[in-house]
Amino acid sequence: MAKHIRTYVESGGRKGHLYHGSPTLLLTTRGRKSGLLRRTPLIYGQHGDRYLLVASNGGASEHPAWYLNLSAHPEVTVQVGTDIFTARGRTATPEEKDSLWQVMTSVFPLYDRYQAASERDIPLVILEGDTPLTVAG
Repeated sequence: MAKHIRTYVESGGRKGHLYHGSPTLLLTTRGRKSGLLRRTPLIYGQHGDRYLLVASNGGASEHPAWYLNLSAHPEVTVQVGTDIFTARGRTATPEEKDSLWQVMTSVFPLYDRYQAASERDIPLVILEGDTPLTVAG
């Protein structure tokens, strides 16, 4: 994961956007305990002008740290390719998740398997962004 982030950042987003065939973004959250900034590469989907993320943690029984951080501090920074912008993240409502889940499984079909294997309801996150802060590179 560290190499993927380094490639993404050092290339200004020109490399690393596609990872094993899936589109990825870099999500920077503020640590809920440490207060430090944490950057995580994540597979994403899009619905209109919103970005979608799945807090799958590979189907593990606990939520991933980035999701816990985002829940505590919803203001995040996002890099999608060469675009960097601020956004606000929130967990989709059950009604929103019903339709948006299909968007995400079309991008990464394993999400259905992860949900089936997990006892927790895997959250779907909606990022609603602002105007790009910068274009990298």
